[in-house]
Amino acid sequence: MSIGTRWRALERNPIGRTTLLILGIACLVAAPIIGLLPGPGGFPLAVVGLTLMLRYAKWTKRLYVRVKRRWPWHGALADRGLRRASARRRANIAKDDSR
Repeated sequence: MSIGTRWRALERNPIGRTTLLILGIACLVAAPIIGLLPGPGGFPLAVVGLTLMLRYAKWTKRLYVRVKRRWPWHGALADRGLRRASARRRANIAKDDSR
């Protein structure tokens, strides 16, 4: 069984999804603590935590959309940091409109 197959099986299981959500929350909580140490450890950990939370919690998605609507520039930065497909799509549309 490949890693991708195992990951998809974990995503389909409600207990697995909850576990991944809790892991995301733990990463986000640990990020400021790790951020105090020398090196860039806190930021990547926060990105991993936010990514897991956005992927597996609907309340996080709703909050993220509200923040993006209120502060579009910060939302665009977050989209690029999370490598979201919507950010690439909007960048391509903006590039086509500018021509």
